[in-house]
Amino acid sequence: MFIPFLRGSGYAVRVEESPEVYADAAEMAATDLVVQCVTMSRISAEQVAGLRAAVEAGTGLTGWHGGIVDSYRASSDYLQLVGGQFATHPGKEPCERVGDQEDNYLPHTVHLTDLGRQHEITAGIDDFDLVTEQYWVLHDDLIDVLATTTHPTREWHPWHRPITSPAIWTRRWGKGRVVVTTPGHSLDVLEHASVRTVVERGMRWATRTGSAS
Repeated sequence: MFIPFLRGSGYAVRVEESPEVYADAAEMAATDLVVQCVTMSRISAEQVAGLRAAVEAGTGLTGWHGGIVDSYRASSDYLQLVGGQFATHPGKEPCERVGDQEDNYLPHTVHLTDLGRQHEITAGIDDFDLVTEQYWVLHDDLIDVLATTTHPTREWHPWHRPITSPAIWTRRWGKGRVVVTTPGHSLDVLEHASVRTVVERGMRWATRTGSAS
């Protein structure tokens, strides 16, 4: 979906099927932007070290949904780089569940923060509604949150007050920039005008040339 956008924006696009390229220092040094789309899976110590080194030196890193924030769960070094980790996506009331992925599709709102209303990735975008997986994210304080989503309390849930999670954030890492967009479970979500705009602007913002400006 985004390859035509990248090529039309002047990027030379290379598609890899594994994180092996992260361990190739020369290739990573020549790469201005990594758009990662890998859910869970595994990464070696050499590969994650290569990715971290590249981002620290100015390579941008971005992605959406589980492709960036539910990747490489066993690697604490990767989690530190990204700044947040998928924990769960709460589901519908148990009596409404039918045993497929739509059991976890909930209506929810993505709220722009004050920073998000000013940041070039999200400026001009209003709060927007989705019916899809609503990510509950564990995160640290080094992220700059552009948008949030709040998980309400329901009688079938064990938590006792609403929980607000970051939904879109940026992170500075050395000379590099990281952008995470948690909506994006399915193509229709990525085609949502606001989500697509955020992903496309995030790619440009994270790119090495943007980091140098």
